[in-house]
Amino acid sequence: MARIVMKFGGTSMAGTERIRRVANIVRKQQARGHEVAVVVSAMAGETDRLVNFCREANALYDPAEYDVVVASGEQVTSGLLALTLQALGCQARSWLGWQLPVNTIEAHAKARIDSIDAEALIASMQRGEIAVIPGFQGLSDEGRLTTLGRGGSDTSAVAVAAAIGADRCDIYTDVDGVYTTDPRIVAKARKQKAVTYEEMLELASVGAKVLQTRSVGLAMKEGVRVQVLSSFVGEDAIPADEHPGTMIVSEEEMNELVEKGDMERQHVTGIAHDKNEAKVILTRVPDKPGAVAHIFEPLAAASINVDMIIQNVGRDKGETDVTFTVPQADLARAQALLEDKREDIGFNRLITDSKVAKISVVGVGMKSHAGVASTMFKALADRAINIQAITTSEIKVSVLIDEDETELAVRVLHTAYGLDASDEAA
Repeated sequence: MARIVMKFGGTSMAGTERIRRVANIVRKQQARGHEVAVVVSAMAGETDRLVNFCREANALYDPAEYDVVVASGEQVTSGLLALTLQALGCQARSWLGWQLPVNTIEAHAKARIDSIDAEALIASMQRGEIAVIPGFQGLSDEGRLTTLGRGGSDTSAVAVAAAIGADRCDIYTDVDGVYTTDPRIVAKARKQKAVTYEEMLELASVGAKVLQTRSVGLAMKEGVRVQVLSSFVGEDAIPADEHPGTMIVSEEEMNELVEKGDMERQHVTGIAHDKNEAKVILTRVPDKPGAVAHIFEPLAAASINVDMIIQNVGRDKGETDVTFTVPQADLARAQALLEDKREDIGFNRLITDSKVAKISVVGVGMKSHAGVASTMFKALADRAINIQAITTSEIKVSVLIDEDETELAVRVLHTAYGLDASDEAA
C-alpha cells in the first residue's frame, strides 16, 4: 500500500463527463489499496473567465478580493469530484485551502506555500476517505484567502505530497509524459521514462509547458517523486503504479535506473522553445562602472525578469551596446521604465524586437560531456539560422533566433543530438 497524491489539470476537469472519467481513475487507484488525496484545478478556461469579471468590476481591483473570486473555480471542481466519487460508492470529502490549512506567505495573487497542517488530512485518508483538495489556494497570516499564481495547482499538489509524506505525486495532464521535444513539432519525439529534477526545472523555465517551474523546484527541495501522465486514457490503460508516464526523480535515482538498464545514458534530455521572449538593445551606453546597474535596477524593482544579457566590448569612445531579453508581456513596461531612466543610463537609442524565440538544449549529461554547444551552433549554422544571443548554465545552452525559424531549429537540433525515435518506435 502506498500514499499517493493525484493532481488533475483544467482540461481533465472540463465538464461533468471528464470529471466522471477522473473519478474512475481515482477510484481504481484506491481500489488497489492505496491512500489517496486528489488536487484539482478549475475547469479549463474558468480562471480566465473569473479574471475578466474582476477587471470588469474594477480595473484597479483589490488583490485580496481578486483572490476570493478566482479561487472559486477550484472550489467548484473539488466539490463536484467529491460528489462524483460518492456516486461511485467511494468515501470522499473536499478540503478547502483554509480547512487544512494551507498556510501561505507573500502577496495576494502570487502567494507562496509556507506550511500545511496535514494531521487531520492524514487521519481522514487512513480511515479510507479520498481527500479532494482545490489547488491554487491557501490562507494568509491575516486569515484571508490567497492564490498562488498561474499553474499554482501543480505546486499545491507537490506541497500536499511533501506534507503527508506521499510515496509519489502523480500529475495528470493532457499529455502522457515528458517528451524530448514538443511532439506537435517533431513527430519522432520520444517520451522519456525519467528525467531529473534539475533537467525538468530547466525545461520548465525555458518553455516546456508540462509542469510549473515552482512545483519542480519544490519537488526537488522536498524530495517528492513526481510522475507526469495522461488522464485521457481508456478503461484498459496500464495502472499508474506501473509507471506509464515520466518520472521526475533525483540524480541519484536516475543513476540507479541507468545502472539497472532501465534508462539509457544520454547527454541531451530535451529541447524546449519559447516564443514569449522580446529583445531589447540599448546603444552607446557609457562604458563605466555602474552603467549596467542603472539599466537593470528599475527592471528588477518592477519585477521584470531579464534573461539573456550581452554587453559588447567597449568602443574607443568609451561606449558599449547592451542587449538583453524580457518576457513579451513585460516589453511595453520595460520600454517605459528605460525611457524614463534615459538620462541616468545615458543610452542613445532603444531598439526592441518581439519576433524572436529562445531555443534551449537541456541535459545533465552536459556536465561531463564536451561538445554539446558546438553541435548546436554547427547544426544551426548548416541551416543558415542566425544566433542573436547565447546563454548557458551547467546543464543548458539557450540561443535566441528569429521567431519564424523556431520549428526548423527544433527539428534540426532534435536530429543533431540523435533524439529522433526509430521508425519502429515511432
